[in-house]
Amino acid sequence: MEEIIEPESLICACGGGLHCIGEDVSERLDVIPAQFRVFVTRRPKYACRACTDGVAQAPAPPRLIHAGLPTEATIAHVLVSKYADHLPLYRQAQIMSRQGIELDRSTLADWVGRAAFELRPVFDVLIADLKRSTKLFMDETRAPVLDPGSRKTKTGYFWALARDDRPWNGGAPPGVAFTYAPGRGGHHAERILKEFTGILQVDGYAGYNRLIAPDRIGPDIRLAYCWAHARRKLVEITRNGPAPIAEEGVKRIGELYRIEAELRGLSAEARFAARQLRSVPLIADMRTWLTQHRARVAGKSPLGEALAYMAKYWDGLCIFLTDGRIEIDNNTVERTIRPIALNRKNALFAGHDVGADNWATIASLIETCKLNPVDPLAYLTATLTVIVKGHKQNRIDDLLPWNSGSLPSYLHR
Repeated sequence: MEEIIEPESLICACGGGLHCIGEDVSERLDVIPAQFRVFVTRRPKYACRACTDGVAQAPAPPRLIHAGLPTEATIAHVLVSKYADHLPLYRQAQIMSRQGIELDRSTLADWVGRAAFELRPVFDVLIADLKRSTKLFMDETRAPVLDPGSRKTKTGYFWALARDDRPWNGGAPPGVAFTYAPGRGGHHAERILKEFTGILQVDGYAGYNRLIAPDRIGPDIRLAYCWAHARRKLVEITRNGPAPIAEEGVKRIGELYRIEAELRGLSAEARFAARQLRSVPLIADMRTWLTQHRARVAGKSPLGEALAYMAKYWDGLCIFLTDGRIEIDNNTVERTIRPIALNRKNALFAGHDVGADNWATIASLIETCKLNPVDPLAYLTATLTVIVKGHKQNRIDDLLPWNSGSLPSYLHR
C-alpha cells in the first residue's frame, strides 16, 4: 500500500505556485491477520423439455475431505501451523472461533490424518531417496504417545535420518525423514536403515552398535561419531569451576572446528587433503594428550568419564579424516529434530501411534522444505491439490520438495 501526503497548500507565501523538487519516503510494517473465506461452488442442472433423457450436470470437483468443508490450502495451513509453527490443534480451533468459525479439535485432527495418509507415498519416496545415498546422519528423540486404554503416556521415539551434502558441494539435495518407533532399541535403527550401505554419522548411543555387530547380516555400514558430543562433556566440567585439563581439551577440539569452518564449501577432495595436512597432526597430538591424562585421572570422576568417552569412540571420531564427505559432528541432524522437541513441548503428546506416524510423515516434508528452501505452506497446498486431482503414482518423485518446480506456479510466489 502507498499513501501520498501533500502539504495543506501548494501556493507559496510570495503568491507563486509550488512545484515538486523531490520527496521523503518512509516505510512502516503493517499486518493483515489471517482471514478465512468461503468458496461457493455452484453446479447448475440442465434438462431437456422435449424429452426425458436425464439431467446434465458437471461432476463435483475432487476434494481431499470428501464432502468436507476445507480446501487443500486450509488443510495445508493447519499442518504448517501445527508442525512448523508448533501451534496445537486446540489453539488453532480457538483462533478460528474468534473469526466465527466453530470447529472441534477432533475435526482438525481428522483433517491432519487424511492429509498424512495422502502424503505418505511422498514420504516413502523421500526416505527411499535418502537411503540411496552413501553418507547419512541419524539421531533419535523422545515422542510421548497416549497409551490406549489408560490415562498415561508411553515413550516412543522419532528416528531422524538426514542427508546434507552442501558442506562439500555434493549434488544430492538435503532432506530429512522421521520414522516413529515404539522404542529406542537398535533394532529399530536397523529396520529403518534396511538396504542402506555407507557411512552413518551418529552420537555415542550404544543402540547403534547393532549396526556394526560382527554377526549382523546386511549391507556394510560404518559409524562416524560426533566431536560435538565429546566437546560438550568437557564444557560441562569447565562450568563447575577451574578445570585446566578439560579447558585444554575444549581448546584442542576448537582448533579442529576452526579448520572445518575454513573448509566448508570446498570439494570432498580438497577437504580430505587439507585435513591430512592440518588436522591429522592435531589429532595425533590429542591422542597422546588423552592417553597421558587418562592415566592420571580417576576413571569415575566427571573428567575421567569424559576422557573415557573420547577413548571409547576414538576410531569413529577420527573417521572424518579419511573422507572429505564426512562432517566433524552430528549437528546437522540434531538441528532437524529441534522442531520436533518444540512441538512436543507445546502439544505434550501424540494421541496414539497412528498420530505419531502422521506427525513423522508431515514433519519430514516440512523440515525437508526448510532445508531446500521451499515455503512449506505453498508446497503442501500445491502437493495436496495435485494429489486430489489424481497425480500419477509413478511420478511421486515430482512431489518431493526439491522437485517443486514441477508443481503449480503459485508455489513460487
